[in-house]
Amino acid sequence: MSVSSVLAIDQGTTGTTCLVIGQDGSILGRAYSEFTQHFPRPGWVEHDALEIWDTTVRVAREAIDTASGVDICAIGIANQRETIVLWDRETLEPVHPAIVWQDRRTSDICRELKNAGHENEVRARTGLVLDPYFSGTKIRWMLDQNPDLRSRAESGELAAGTVDSWLLARLTDGTVHATDPTNASRTLLFNLTEVAWDSWLLDLLGVPNKLLPEVRPSAGDFGVASGVHLGIEAPIAGIAGDQQAALFGQGCWSPGLAKNTYGTGAFLLLNTGTEVVPSTRGLLTTAACDERGGLAYALEGSVFIAGAAIQWLRDGLGLLEAAEQSEEMAASVEDNAGVYFVPAFVGLGAPHWVSDARGLLVGLTRGTKREHIVRAALEAMAYGTMDVLRTMEEEAALEIQELRVDGGAALNDWLIQFQADLLGIPLRRPGLVETTALGAAGLAGLATGVWSNADDFLSVQGSGTRCEPGMSEADRSTLKAEWDRAIRAAIQWAGDQ
Repeated sequence: MSVSSVLAIDQGTTGTTCLVIGQDGSILGRAYSEFTQHFPRPGWVEHDALEIWDTTVRVAREAIDTASGVDICAIGIANQRETIVLWDRETLEPVHPAIVWQDRRTSDICRELKNAGHENEVRARTGLVLDPYFSGTKIRWMLDQNPDLRSRAESGELAAGTVDSWLLARLTDGTVHATDPTNASRTLLFNLTEVAWDSWLLDLLGVPNKLLPEVRPSAGDFGVASGVHLGIEAPIAGIAGDQQAALFGQGCWSPGLAKNTYGTGAFLLLNTGTEVVPSTRGLLTTAACDERGGLAYALEGSVFIAGAAIQWLRDGLGLLEAAEQSEEMAASVEDNAGVYFVPAFVGLGAPHWVSDARGLLVGLTRGTKREHIVRAALEAMAYGTMDVLRTMEEEAALEIQELRVDGGAALNDWLIQFQADLLGIPLRRPGLVETTALGAAGLAGLATGVWSNADDFLSVQGSGTRCEPGMSEADRSTLKAEWDRAIRAAIQWAGDQ
C-alpha cells in the first residue's frame, strides 16, 4: 500500500533541499544540492535563475526516486524571499540574472526615496523599511538599466516574481503566475492591511502592475505541476517564504510564539496573530500564517550574515575544511580571547539598519588562534539574535519564555548552548531542524487533506530537545557590553566614509 506524502521544495540562498514527508512525519526521501553564487561587483549578488530551476528539478527527482512506495498528494514550496526574477511570459526564459536579497546595488535608490521623505509612508503601508534588502527597488533597477525591458514590462510581455513564483511558473508550464502573502509582503509593493498590491507604491517605485503575480492564500490552489518535469503530476498546494514556512513548521501559529532560523542569515519571527504591530526600532512587520495557512502577522528581525560567515571562513580564508568543524573548534578554547566578529558583509539589519556597514574583526592579538576567530563567528550569530529578540520583546510588550530554533547551524550543540546562556531562556530544537521544508509540506498537506488539522500535523514531529541556560548574569552582561562595543565600531566605520 502506498503511503500518502508531500514533496517539500526548500529553495534556499545557497542550495535547494527536497524532502518527501510521509503522513506520519517520517522523511521518506531527501536530496540536496548547492548552486553557484555570482558576485559581479562589490556588494552585488546574483543567481542564475535557470540554474536554480535545473537544480530544483534534479534534486526533486532524486528525493522522489529515493522514496519508494509513496503517493505524493501535494507539493509545497518554500523559498529565499526577496530574491527577484524577471522572465519572458511566453518562453519562460529569464531576461536578467536574479538579484539576490543580499545584493546592495539599490542603496542609492533607497537613499533618494528616504531623502524625499517617503520612508514613513512606505513603512505604514508595507511594514518594511526602505532598504536594498527588499524586492521592489531591485525590479526598478532592472527596468531603469534597460529601456527595452521596461517597455516589455509595461506591455505585459514580462513577468516578475520572487523565486516561488519563478518555480511555480516553470512547474506549471507558464499557466500560473502567483505568489502568497508571505512573499508579497517582502517586496515593498504590498499593502499589509489591504492585502493587495498598492498602486501608490507601484507608482513610487516605477513598477508596472502587469509584471506582478496574483496573491493567493499560503495553503490552497497554485495549479498542478506538469508530470514532464518531476516525473509526477501533483497539485502545488502550499507556498510560503522560507522564514514564515519555518515559523509554521515550528508550530508558531499563535500570538506570542517565536522562532529563530540559523541559515545563511539568522531570522527571528514572532507571531502577533491578526494584529499588525508597527515597529519604531527597526523591526519589520510582515505577513505570516495561521494554523490553517490563512493570513496572520508577525514581527521579524534579520541578521543578514550568520552561517554565511562560517562559509566565508571555510571558503575565503581556509580556516576550516567543513562547517561542522566549527563546533569542535569553538569548544576547544576556553573563551573568545577578546575577539569579536561583526559579519556585516552586506550591512547591518535589525535593530540597527546601517546598509553601508561592513564586516569587522576586533580584539586581535598575537595570541589569537583560528579557533578564536571561528568561535567569534559562531558567537556573532547568538549576539545578533540577542539584539533582535530583546528589541522584539520591547516592541510587542511581552516576555518570550522559550525560543524555538531550527536551520542547519541549530545542529551545532555549542552554538545552541551559548545562545541559551546569552539569552537566559531555554531553547527548543525540533527533531527535524529542516522546518522550512516541513512548514511548506504542512501548508500543502493541510490544503489537500494529508493532515486533517494543524495539531495533527504538529503531533507527528515529536518533542525535540530542550537546552537550558547556565551562564551567570554577570558574565552575560560582560559579553553583551563587549559586543555592543564591536557594533559601535562597525557603525562608526560606516559613518566615517
